[in-house]
Parts: sequence; structure tokens; C-alpha cells
Amino acid sequence: MNAPTALDSAATMPTRFIEAKGRTLAYREIGSGPPLILCVRFRGILDSWDPAFLDALAQSFRVITFDYSGLGQSTGSASYRPERLAADAIDLADALGIAEFVIGGWSLGGLAAQVVTVQVPDRVTHLVLIGTCPPGPLDPPSEPIFLQTALKPINDLADETILFFEPESAASRAAAALSHDRINARSSDRSPPIPPETYLALLQDRAGQDIFADTAGYADFLATCGIPILVITGDHEIVFPAPNWFRLNRVWKSLHLLVLPQMGHGPQHEVPDMAADLIASFVKNRAKR
Repeated sequence: MNAPTALDSAATMPTRFIEAKGRTLAYREIGSGPPLILCVRFRGILDSWDPAFLDALAQSFRVITFDYSGLGQSTGSASYRPERLAADAIDLADALGIAEFVIGGWSLGGLAAQVVTVQVPDRVTHLVLIGTCPPGPLDPPSEPIFLQTALKPINDLADETILFFEPESAASRAAAALSHDRINARSSDRSPPIPPETYLALLQDRAGQDIFADTAGYADFLATCGIPILVITGDHEIVFPAPNWFRLNRVWKSLHLLVLPQMGHGPQHEVPDMAADLIASFVKNRAKR
């Protein structure tokens, strides 16, 4: 399998497919360096990542994104349970012959990334979490507008600004428009959006459960595992409020918490180069203990 060249861009990188334990996983990769596997958000597909963020990461990493089982272009049975999402990332790494990797996740994908870290800690060098939450009881979102907006069948630019940016900031609104255009510039080989009947059914499958129930001692393990953990969150995080992390500052021994001002649930799309630089510096300068 030929590795992507330095001239490739996430906006044009073709989708690849690989068989893994009876299903076909759709994935894309770009760049060279330590493997970085990224788990995407709720309703996310390959084309939910801002290509500017992936291109910036590709200066330092072999960046791998994918569609979860049964969603986008991947086959198999779909689920939004973190353990099932984590299995997709691990099985993809196995299928690609990747022994060690950085695991990252955005929003729902951050839950999956934490489970991956607990399940295969010997293979994870660093854990990168964006706009997500730790295991266990959480402070609930204070703004119901998130769920009202996130469940719309189609989200336009105005919705994306509410969901992922800071609507009260002119700079953030401008960044939302630029990110929207970059994401939608890809004209072919796109993953199909997840239909409402699918994502609503997947939510119903977890109805009445905690967002990230700590059923397997995840928090205790992550507190002392020695794997460097980077959390990047906006100060106006309407899904997983940043204070959920504050209580862990001196509990999780390898936790690095960055709260970015005047930003929302998708800071890596607002400041893609800065976010990529932060991640690259973190991986370069913080070693696994």
C-alpha cells in the first residue's frame, strides 16, 4: 500500500477501504510521521473534518480518519456505544499493521479514544481529546439549543456556527464560514451523511444512560496510566462544559488542559493551524512514563 505524498491534501485524498473482522472500514490517510488515528463526532463521517486541520496535522503525523462501522461508507452494524466505536479504531489499526499510535477524538469520538487508551494502553503513545468529556458523572450542558440544533436533519452554516463555534464573536463567525467552505469544497468521493432515522435510532439505543458511564474503571485507569493526555476545549463549550475537566486537574497525573477563549465545540476548525501545532508540540515534548 503506497503512503500518501507530502503534496496530497485532505480535500482530495481518495477514500480507501480495508477489511477488518467481517466488515469494510472506509478510511483516508495523509502525511507522514507517527500514526495519529482520529475518531469523529456525533453524526460525523470522513467529510466532517476540516481539511485545513488535517493538512496542518499531516506536517507532523500520518493522519488517519475513518467512518465508523455501518456509517458513511463503512459496512457492518452501527452503534454509538463508546466501546463499539473504540473497536473500530483498534481494528483499523490492526488491519493497517500499525503497532503504536496517537489516538485522538472529537466530541463523541473523544469517548471512543479514551476507551481505546484503556483497552490497548501498550499501543497508545498519547491521547488527544477535543471538545469532549471524561468518564463518569458530568455537569449537564446549560444550553438546550445544542440538542435542538444537533438533531435537525440538515445543519446549515447558521447551525454549524451554533454547534461548533462562538456565535457572539465576529471572529468566530467568520471562522465558521471559512471552515464550512473548506469542508464543502470536496466535490466527489464524499461519505453519505447519516440519515435521521439512523442517528435517532442509535441515540434511542442509549436512552436513559449516562453519556459516558464509567462501567470499567476508565477514570481510575486514565488518572494514573502515565500516557500523556491533552484536552483542547473552548470556553463556550455548549456540549461538554469545560468545568467537567477542572476537577481532574490534580487527579489525572498526565492531564494537560487547554481552554481556548471565544471558541465553542470545534476549536480545531476555528484555529486549525494553531490546534495542529499544539498537538504536534504536545506529542513531541511529552513522553509516556
